[in-house]
Amino acid sequence: MKSLFQRQWMVGVTCAATLLGASAEVIAQRDAQSFPTRPVRMINPYTPGGSVDLVGRALAHGLTEIWGQQVIVDNRPGAGTQIGTEIVVRAEPDGYTMMVTSSAISILTSIYRKMRFDPASDLSTVAQIANSPGLLVVHPSVPAKTVQELIAHARARPGELAGASSGVGTTTHLHLEMFKHAAKVNILHVPYKGGAPAFADLIGGQVQLFFNTPGTALPHINAGRLRPLGITSAKRADYLPDIPTIAEAALPGFEAYLWYGIYGPQTLPRPLIQRWNESINRFLKSAAGREHYRRAYMDIVGGTPEAFQKYHLAEIKRWSEIVKAAGIQPQ
Repeated sequence: MKSLFQRQWMVGVTCAATLLGASAEVIAQRDAQSFPTRPVRMINPYTPGGSVDLVGRALAHGLTEIWGQQVIVDNRPGAGTQIGTEIVVRAEPDGYTMMVTSSAISILTSIYRKMRFDPASDLSTVAQIANSPGLLVVHPSVPAKTVQELIAHARARPGELAGASSGVGTTTHLHLEMFKHAAKVNILHVPYKGGAPAFADLIGGQVQLFFNTPGTALPHINAGRLRPLGITSAKRADYLPDIPTIAEAALPGFEAYLWYGIYGPQTLPRPLIQRWNESINRFLKSAAGREHYRRAYMDIVGGTPEAFQKYHLAEIKRWSEIVKAAGIQPQ
């Protein structure tokens, strides 16, 4: 039997732990209420000028106005977004280092054999911002005017066409691989460190096709530098009614989206997650937020951290199945 002293000691330890836990919660609540008291860094694991930049810089501007503190976008591209993502994984969980990224975060574990972090467990989901279908565009030198013609052209010249992506394991890469697998074509994959350099080489004719968001592709389409062939959504987009879906044009059942969200370190306290989430939703519901993403041809999502976490995990499972079906070998 335990002595009276042992029982009293255990009770004391339990009470102390409870008090410490309560104190930590009180401190976290207090810190969240005063947050931020200094500039905040928003890591973007891509190069400037791409769709993630389009999403993140508008949000950073909106949060700067809401908080009265500067939110600075810090582009840290490389290794299929792993470099920037790891900065956030290893950051202090104080809310001052967060990440804006794309749905590529749900693909990483399917593409890379060895990683120094796990996107499913080493990050906090804070808020989903928006999503967008992918738009398949080609250089004007490509003779194909439709998706069917592109498939026929690629089949007649296996390995000659080059398709760009924003990097290995990014959503633009997987959209290309989905297309290659579904259409049974051999197209060379050329990864870049972001959407901007990929577009530069596409416009220059060094690569021939690219899947990216309408918001980043349309300026080049309107200028006659690129030709759109199909969109990856389940139905035609209201803002591009003349562009057929890839599913209706040639490949029934083909459907994919790019989405964007905010993540923090895994141990980010719940009150700080809520502070970020509430402020993000406030911006997304504002006239400025709605107008920005409408003009970027994106659909606003918003919602709770829990809803985003559920979606995030479901996307990891979905893309792992697509990677296996496409026969992509992890690096």
